[in-house]
Amino acid sequence: MIRPFASRKRSPGITLHDDREIKAMHAAGQVVARVHEAMRKHVRPGISTAELDAIAEDIIRSHGAEPTFLGYHGYPASICTSINDEIVHGIPGPQVILQEGDIISIDVGATLKGWVGDSAWTYAVGRISPQAQALLAATEGALWAGIAQARAGNRLGDISAAVQHYAESRGFAVVREYTGHGVGRTMHEPPQVLNYGEPGTGIRLRPGLTIALEPMITAGGWLTRTDDDGWTVRTADGSLSAHFEHTIAISNDNALILTTL
Repeated sequence: MIRPFASRKRSPGITLHDDREIKAMHAAGQVVARVHEAMRKHVRPGISTAELDAIAEDIIRSHGAEPTFLGYHGYPASICTSINDEIVHGIPGPQVILQEGDIISIDVGATLKGWVGDSAWTYAVGRISPQAQALLAATEGALWAGIAQARAGNRLGDISAAVQHYAESRGFAVVREYTGHGVGRTMHEPPQVLNYGEPGTGIRLRPGLTIALEPMITAGGWLTRTDDDGWTVRTADGSLSAHFEHTIAISNDNALILTTL
């Protein structure tokens, strides 16, 4: 989840986490991963996003965790459900029914024993168009391209540049108004993790840094607009958008992915 003012917030410093803390974050991430496991089974034509929200909240609470998003700056649900041209922060509702051919980003946060896990995935609803399939593949690929650069000694800009290059080289645009972020005891911590940039720039990556990488990619332009609800962010030109996210920890070797089973 990215709140515009939260994603741009500056803080005095960046927290590096020890092995015990990363293990605790991994436990929170496993709860998030369980929710996505259920979403893969339940996303289908005819289901409402309110039903998906209820399923997610039940799983989160059954594991002794709290839905991180619920009540965050007044957000009214446990997950964000963003459909088609919605980029992020779509609000679940009983009248929002998934249709054949839709794509839906489901963003999930869980807080377990004071530690946060945060992950998003975009799902196909039944059979989707070739353009939508290509968009999903490019956005997920951009996430993995960024994760491949997330290792000690590299710089934050190496991640950002890898995400941007992967998406744009496939003909898609990178949303610039919303970003990834640090994760720890709160959902939004330094540093800000852009999805575009120059390699070799930004802070040096060090073991113990925990961040959420979350490419938001569109089939059209990168400009956005926000609905009257104050939350739902859409592409300004009405083009499709996809969103993939993992919380990871930097190590001396490959990044540790904390939000996958």
